Amino acid sequence: MILVTGTSGELGGLVLKGLSAIADVEVVAGTHSGDGRTARRIDFDDPASLVEGFKGVDVLVFISAGYAEDDVVLARHGAVADAAAAAGIRQVIYTSLAGSGDLMSIALPHRWTEARLAEGPFDVTVLRNGLYAEIPVRLAVAGAVSAAATGVFAAALGAGRVSVVAKEDLAEAAVRVAAESRRDLAAGFRSRHADNTYELEGVAAIGGDDIAEALTRALGRTVAYQTVPLFDTRKALADSGLEPYQIAHTISFFSNAGAGFLEAHGTDLTTLLASRPRPLPALDQIVNALAPGGS
Repeated sequence: MILVTGTSGELGGLVLKGLSAIADVEVVAGTHSGDGRTARRIDFDDPASLVEGFKGVDVLVFISAGYAEDDVVLARHGAVADAAAAAGIRQVIYTSLAGSGDLMSIALPHRWTEARLAEGPFDVTVLRNGLYAEIPVRLAVAGAVSAAATGVFAAALGAGRVSVVAKEDLAEAAVRVAAESRRDLAAGFRSRHADNTYELEGVAAIGGDDIAEALTRALGRTVAYQTVPLFDTRKALADSGLEPYQIAHTISFFSNAGAGFLEAHGTDLTTLLASRPRPLPALDQIVNALAPGGS
């Protein structure tokens, strides 16, 4: 049996949907508030729920716990590793962060979790997921009102470009790894994906100029990209209502992007997909729908 955690989220939900469509694969959902019928209760903050929820599971697709302070994430992920060992899980597939993000502040809990899982009695496959394609879309939408008024899209991206990937592609890769691992184990073999780390970077990259061009088309007026200092960005974020750790992670993203570290130069994504990676989401259409006067 395969269990997918975090199935109420977008990535986990896509993985569950993909596995559920495969006839010879038994899969169960895990959510923070599972009802015990349609989904098992898998609460990372309640280790007892993990021990119970992992019973009978051979392959665990461990969707990372998401945004929180580092000590909270480490406690959650450590609890998952302990419970997986206690439950006798044979294969853990963990969704981590791509290598291009090594210097980002969000990388620390991911790399810690990779090391922690490697100490367990189970086999591990690490899916180092690239940054989601929604990131440049959100930047474009956030800057649409100002761009419409001033003709300038301002962001602290410098001259850097960010490699992005569709969630659907990441989910498809996870589905393949999980299904093949389960079949290998059922046949009495060790998973062909055991001890592998896959760098699932996007094959497309977006920079400030690309967002400005999309805004130009969406707004019907010329929009130029202008980089802004990190200092000014931090001041603006301080008044945004974000939690302090969210501000720190956001600044880390912009700092890495501006330094040119978030553009990937290779990927394993194409080896795990049945066809070419999906094209970037229709940036123009999304911006046009959400920009002033959009439909």
